Amino acid sequence: MNYDLLPLLLSLKLASLTTIILLILGIPIAHWLAFTHSRMKPFFHTLVALPLVLPPSVIGFYLLLLLSPANSFGKFLEANFDLRLVFSFEGLLAGSILFGFPFMINPIASSFENCPRSFMEVAYTLGKSKWETVWKVIIPYSKPAILTATVMTFAHTIGEFGLVLMLGGSIPGKTRLASIAVYQEVEMLRYESAHFYSLVILVFSFLVLFILQLSQHKRKEIF
Repeated sequence: MNYDLLPLLLSLKLASLTTIILLILGIPIAHWLAFTHSRMKPFFHTLVALPLVLPPSVIGFYLLLLLSPANSFGKFLEANFDLRLVFSFEGLLAGSILFGFPFMINPIASSFENCPRSFMEVAYTLGKSKWETVWKVIIPYSKPAILTATVMTFAHTIGEFGLVLMLGGSIPGKTRLASIAVYQEVEMLRYESAHFYSLVILVFSFLVLFILQLSQHKRKEIF
């Protein structure tokens, strides 16, 4: 039986882009959350963590309303940038970035907060600037947390279903991801195809997490 590999490739593309963008955005945001003295810090921590407790379909629904051309913001994007985010891969990417925030930012921010202040004080004593200290002290200290956040964000995006179905639907070649393909194949009683997609996702997710656990285990042995 010939299987359509495009849903798997689209899922891989979405997870890769989401992870890269969140890694770029996540480090400065995590640094701010870790070291800010703003009274609004609990609010922003809650905002970042909110996708952990909200059903993905709820986030997908509100994004669908926000980005729809029938509403002001969606109409603005389409009129000024010729960009329609609903039922498009770009919309899935935007939704996945939003939904992936806590998986990337929370572990990194926690590690930044736990970085010994003595390390930073030594760097300042040696004449290092604030950002030199971040790049040469805080980030190297937090490498395990950054690796964990990167892997978890990638793995979570690969398996996302509710948000991407709500926001992107199931357009072959554009928004029909592997998780959606599994659901549709089961609906149509094509269990062999559903088994194929499910098995690929299962094996791939296991390997990603196994490599993460292996790297952490080796690091503990070294130290």
